[in-house]
Amino acid sequence: MVRKKLQKYFEYLQLSGIEDIYLKPVKAKEKIKIIQSQNIDTKQQLIDLEKKYQVCKKCNLWKGRNKFCYGNGNPNAKLMLIGEGPGADEDRTGRVFVGRAGQLLTKMLLAIKLSRDDVYIGNIVKCRPPGNRNPLPEEKKACLPYLEEQISIIKPQILLLMGKVAASTLLEMDTTLKAFREQTYYYKGIKTYVSYHPSALLRNPGWKKFAWIDLQKIQKEYNTL
Repeated sequence: MVRKKLQKYFEYLQLSGIEDIYLKPVKAKEKIKIIQSQNIDTKQQLIDLEKKYQVCKKCNLWKGRNKFCYGNGNPNAKLMLIGEGPGADEDRTGRVFVGRAGQLLTKMLLAIKLSRDDVYIGNIVKCRPPGNRNPLPEEKKACLPYLEEQISIIKPQILLLMGKVAASTLLEMDTTLKAFREQTYYYKGIKTYVSYHPSALLRNPGWKKFAWIDLQKIQKEYNTL
């Protein structure tokens, strides 16, 4: 409807002999204000949603949780990292990737010239599974809408899925992590890579050389944005 009205208006201007339309340019300061306003809106939206969902009881994981771990990082990140679920340190603090795996992840990001403030990090499930087991199908199904909503708000240009649980859940495929890593995917139109979960690298340091290959691919792609 709006498009048709605009088209008719432009046709009217053309018939009236008006060929050029002058638009007042947006000043650099005004552009900065617009961008800052957008950043604040996105950040506040995520904050409000985290408060709303922290009492979630959609699956049985709420019974053992201390803190609901929504996600944290840059609300306008170009790169979003997605893991499996909170561990003990995350359950205690309410923040994702703050334990040993998180410390390693920070170093991995620094290796490709990125900081935690440059990216946004979330998980497939927002509450810690007992004993750090893999999330059950019903738990992933209950929590996935929260993650999908985060992605739609943040609008990252690259996704990094860390570990087989994250990859198989979002890509809806059941294959080996090696096979996942060999391909590039598109999740909801977003270029998507798969690599090791940092906790797996702590258990198997020999895999770090393969993770470095994955990180270099992401760095190359990130530098084109």
